[in-house]
Amino acid sequence: MKKYLAEGIFVVISLVVVTWVIWQRPSETLPESEPEPIFIPEPVLKFGLPVDSFLIEKTFIRKNQNLSDILVKEGVSYQTIDQIARSSKPIFDVRRLRQGNNCYFFYSRDSLRNPSYFVYEIDAINYVVYQLNDSLHIYKGEKPVTREIRTASGVISSSLWNTMKHNNLNPVLAIELSEIYAWTIDFFGIQKGDKFRVIYEESFVDSVSVGISTIYACQFQHMKEDFFAFQFEQDSILSYYDDKGKSLKKAFLKAPLKFSRISSHFSHSRMHPILKISRPHHGIDYAAPTGTPVVSIGDGVVTRKGYQAGGGGNYLYIKHNSVYTTCYMHLHKFASGMAPGVRVRQGQLIGYVGKTGLASGPHLDFRVFRNGSPINPLKVEAPPVEPVHEHLLTKFTTLKDSLMLKLNRIDFSAKSLD
Repeated sequence: MKKYLAEGIFVVISLVVVTWVIWQRPSETLPESEPEPIFIPEPVLKFGLPVDSFLIEKTFIRKNQNLSDILVKEGVSYQTIDQIARSSKPIFDVRRLRQGNNCYFFYSRDSLRNPSYFVYEIDAINYVVYQLNDSLHIYKGEKPVTREIRTASGVISSSLWNTMKHNNLNPVLAIELSEIYAWTIDFFGIQKGDKFRVIYEESFVDSVSVGISTIYACQFQHMKEDFFAFQFEQDSILSYYDDKGKSLKKAFLKAPLKFSRISSHFSHSRMHPILKISRPHHGIDYAAPTGTPVVSIGDGVVTRKGYQAGGGGNYLYIKHNSVYTTCYMHLHKFASGMAPGVRVRQGQLIGYVGKTGLASGPHLDFRVFRNGSPINPLKVEAPPVEPVHEHLLTKFTTLKDSLMLKLNRIDFSAKSLD
């Protein structure tokens, strides 16, 4: 009995000793706890400058205001302003400040409140920074741009532009589509009930749309006929081709200006709105506001330029080849450089809509001659340019089929899908 008691006492004493030894270990041998991480917030930047370091004032360029007018009010000397203008030339010409564009002053936060930086927004993406304190430093920058691939569709009720706005789409998309289909669809003649669906990329700055980056594919149903457009690169050039690989570009544009309406069609006997007599009208009248740009429908050479008081007013003739010549009448004025013998390219600005000569209102009288005889401009059949090369057809077909599947998933009645 005594033996068992002695063993028990020994065990208890051993446990006490071990426990005491553990608690008596030096504190430096105990593992130290990890310190709490200190959160340092990222500085908020505007035009690459830390917002918290400055007082920022936003303003805009007023009518007839130049850089000198803006900076001299902030205490910048004329000598410094002259130095800024000279140093800025390789980066940005200060004479190109545009009325209405935003600009910003970044002031020091001390009691002097001196302007440290002046920032001018060239456009929605690009800006130029002028450092005004210490040494002069000028540089360009770009705002962060995010790009999103989107889809959209619509049914025409009045015009393509109005449909875009009604469907909460960027109206610039209408311009992009009109340029893609400029050779195949006359957008002055689109009908109520025409439809479109499109896959495109849109650019955003601070969640605000700044433009359409590119259009990948589109289907436009005009008068129940489908017109497809697929973007494809050939010979290092991005262009648009139909579903059979034929280029949408042709020798002639469908119309010499954008977004208007036909006020008078080609006719061999039309009641003249001013003379009140019936006589031939061998052209198409496009009603448009004075100053609307007019472009050449194809490459060619200016052969005649003049003024006809009792008829066409300011007019211009362009010879495109041995067969076709076009005429543009009632122009408000001619584009710079237009003269007989001058070569023009397809889509080049040649003048502006007006009402010179015998005209009841601003419009363009557009005429086409084939072998010297007038023909209906709406019935001109222009040959397309080069199609997809044979060795690239497999690659094009693969891309086209993929995009076609995506187009077919878009409901014509849907407003927009992200």
